[in-house]
Amino acid sequence: MINKKITKTGVVVSDKMDKTIVVKVERQFKHPLYKKIVRKHKKFQAHDEKNECNIGDVVLIRESRPLSRHKHWALEKIIEKSK
Repeated sequence: MINKKITKTGVVVSDKMDKTIVVKVERQFKHPLYKKIVRKHKKFQAHDEKNECNIGDVVLIRESRPLSRHKHWALEKIIEKSK
C-alpha cells in the first residue's frame, strides 16, 4: 500500500476561529469545449495548532484524519507571511 501525502497550496482568508484557518485554494484549467482558461477556487478548513497564521499568508496544507465536521486538513508549513 502506497502512502501518498496529499497537499495543497493556498491563501489564508480567515483566522477568526481558535486553532482553525480557512484556506482558499485556486486552480486553473482549460475548458474542454471553449478552450478558455478557467479559474475555480475551493475553501478548506485546516487545523493550525499554534495559531501562527494570519490572513493573507500563503500556506501548504496536508490531508489528515477528520478533526471535526468540516476540518480534514492540517497546516504543513507557512510558505510566505503576509505583510
